[in-house]
Amino acid sequence: MSDGDSTMDRRTVLKLIAAAAAAPGVFAACDRPDAADPAAPSSPSSNPLAAGTPFDPDLLDPVVPWERSLGEPELETLAALCDLIIPADERSSAASALGAHEFIDEWVSAPYEGMQRDKVLVRGGIVWLDAESNRRFGARFVDLTGAQQTAICDDICYGEEAAPEFRSASRFFDKVRDLTATAFYTTREGMQDLGYVGNVPLAQWDPPPPQVLRQVGLES
Repeated sequence: MSDGDSTMDRRTVLKLIAAAAAAPGVFAACDRPDAADPAAPSSPSSNPLAAGTPFDPDLLDPVVPWERSLGEPELETLAALCDLIIPADERSSAASALGAHEFIDEWVSAPYEGMQRDKVLVRGGIVWLDAESNRRFGARFVDLTGAQQTAICDDICYGEEAAPEFRSASRFFDKVRDLTATAFYTTREGMQDLGYVGNVPLAQWDPPPPQVLRQVGLES
């Protein structure tokens, strides 16, 4: 996250991130008392083979049968953090332009135990991020300069290497970084950034060269 890091280096690291690991909730719960019931039933499914419930979704006609949890100020801060993690460059848009912060909102609003723990972590982390921004620079995170935002994130972006006073915030940053990468690299634009071709017909397919087959022990 330091100024000496290149965008290419950051993206290369993010491309290697696997599925987000569950992080323990370390912040005080911030749920709104008027939050809607997350287990509300979905709309009728167009697919007769799927019930369209949170536990049996209709993947052919997907719906999200729960209310979003994060408010506009939270989403603004989250969008700014997502864009610091994956900024726009000559190849693609910034993460928030592709809806990364909205994906995270949907994720932490899901009525499952792991996602509910993530909601505590993310909402508490957003509160910490704005409070730390105000303490250091007298403004919300979204209103800081890029250099000021980076200065704060440099203290929390290295996990267990973070100073003791930043350990909880670093777990928040790790979770948002994982979810931002998941959201970004599952969009069409993110897949193009990866160079992922997908399941498309090829005019010609060449088998792996002999040296590759030998290396993986598949040479006949």
